[in-house]
Amino acid sequence: MKIGILLVNLGTPDSPSTADVRKYLTEFLNDPRVIDISPLSRMLLVNLIIVPFRSSKSAKLYQKIWTEKGSPLLLYSIRQKELLQLALGSEYLVELAMRYQTPSIPAALEKFQKAGIRKIRVLPLFPQYASSSTGSTHQKIMETVRSWEVIPSIEFVNSYCNDPGFIDAFAEIGKTHNPSSYDHVLMSFHGLPERQIKKADGSGHCFGENCCAKLGDANAFCYRAQCYETARLLAGKLNLAPQDFTVCFQSRLGRTPWIKPYTDEVIRDRAKRGDKRLLVFAPAFTSDCLETLYEIGTEYQELFKAQGGEKIQMVESLNESPRWIEALKQLATSPV
Repeated sequence: MKIGILLVNLGTPDSPSTADVRKYLTEFLNDPRVIDISPLSRMLLVNLIIVPFRSSKSAKLYQKIWTEKGSPLLLYSIRQKELLQLALGSEYLVELAMRYQTPSIPAALEKFQKAGIRKIRVLPLFPQYASSSTGSTHQKIMETVRSWEVIPSIEFVNSYCNDPGFIDAFAEIGKTHNPSSYDHVLMSFHGLPERQIKKADGSGHCFGENCCAKLGDANAFCYRAQCYETARLLAGKLNLAPQDFTVCFQSRLGRTPWIKPYTDEVIRDRAKRGDKRLLVFAPAFTSDCLETLYEIGTEYQELFKAQGGEKIQMVESLNESPRWIEALKQLATSPV
C-alpha cells in the first residue's frame, strides 16, 4: 500500500483582488490559534477592524509580487510537491494543501481516502514549530479525519529547525551571495506575539536570561528558541562569527509586544552603525512569498536606503533547490 505524504503551507489568496484577499484574511485571522484572544474580541477585531481596513492595502501588495501564473508561494509549493513525488517514487502519494484557502486540507485528505492510503505523514512547510502555524495545521487535520469511518495511521512532523538537510539547503543558496562581502547578515524570522511564546512554555524559562541560548528539553517547543537554533546552525555553515549576524523578527501586527528584536529596528540600527550592505536570510519560509519578496525585498530596502544604507540583498528561499527536495525526501521517510 502506498504511503501518503501531505505537504502543508500556510496559504495565499486565490487572486490579488481585494475580494479574494478579504476572503483569505477572514479565514486566516479568525483562527483562534492565530489571534488567541476571546472569541467575541477576535470576531470584532478581525471582522470589523482588521479585515475591512487591511484587505485593499494587502491586495495592492499582493499585486506587486503576483506572477502571470499566480501566487509565488503556491507555485513554488506545487513544484516542491511535484519534485518530491518524483524523488519518492510510486510507493508514495504526495499531496499539497494550504492551511487557509486552496488547495484545502480536507480536499487533500479526501484524495488519500479515495486512494485507500492507510498511513499518512504530515509534513508542514514551516521549519520551526508554532501553535499558530504547525499546531493549527495539525488541529485542522485531526478535525477533518475524526468523522471518517476508518482513520488511517497519521504521523506529524512537528519541526525540523535543526535538520541537517534543511540547514545545508539554505546554506548552499546563501553561499552564492558571498556573505563575507556584506557588512552584516540578518536572520529574519516571522514574528509572534510574546504571549503565544509564554503560553507554549511549561517550564517557566520564557524570556529569562539567555533563555534561547541553547535548544534543550526545557524549551524544545519554543518557537523563538528554535529560530535561534536554526540561525546558529546556518551561521556555522556560512562561517559567520557571532558578531557577524543578528537574529530578528518581522511582520508584527498590532500594538501588543511581539518577540524581539524587530527586523525594522535592527535595520535602522545597522544603518546608524554605518553599514552599507546587508544580506538577509528568512529561514522561517521554505517558499518565497509576500514576506520575503515584498517585505524584505522592497519595504526593508526602502527603509535601509532612507537611513543611509545602500543595499539589502534578500537570500532566495528554498523554492526548487535540489538539496531542499532531498531534505524533504529524508523528512518524509525518516522515523519521526
